[in-house]
Amino acid sequence: MSRIGLKVIEIPEGVTVTKKDENITVKGPKGELTRQFNSKIKLSLEGNEAKFSRENENDKALHGTMRSNLNNMIIGVTKGYEKKLELRGVGYRAQVKGNTLTLTVGFSHPVVMEAPEGIKIESPSNTEINILGISKQRVGQFAAVIRDVRPPEPYKGKGIRYVDEYVRRKEGKTGK
Repeated sequence: MSRIGLKVIEIPEGVTVTKKDENITVKGPKGELTRQFNSKIKLSLEGNEAKFSRENENDKALHGTMRSNLNNMIIGVTKGYEKKLELRGVGYRAQVKGNTLTLTVGFSHPVVMEAPEGIKIESPSNTEINILGISKQRVGQFAAVIRDVRPPEPYKGKGIRYVDEYVRRKEGKTGK
């Protein structure tokens, strides 16, 4: 039984949280995020603390989810989020020009992808990609879309993977 929803969220200095109907807006040094929250869970803002409360015990999961979403929004506008990907394979490389990512990953043509709004792409080397942004959901989703272009395969380990991802390797047909 989770009690995440009962934890108090500390709002850091320089961050403002405002509520209008079912929409909650968080403004901070890195930007502004707005999200629609469910009206079953009540938000109370007191000084630099935010608390969520529920009327019904059936809404426990929703209670914890909304608290985590607001906490992620506050972290996003203060620190931001980052996902790191790496390319493994002979001739695999990534190039970034402006907001466009070009992947050469063994297809007959390069794969060109545009970054969504609020997402910044960096490529420190030919085989590394960093995705930066203030929305945890958007950063994770775009990283997953890039990874799906060429997911890592278990026999040779080639493909696009997260930096900390473990890919279980399999033996080939010979079974040696």
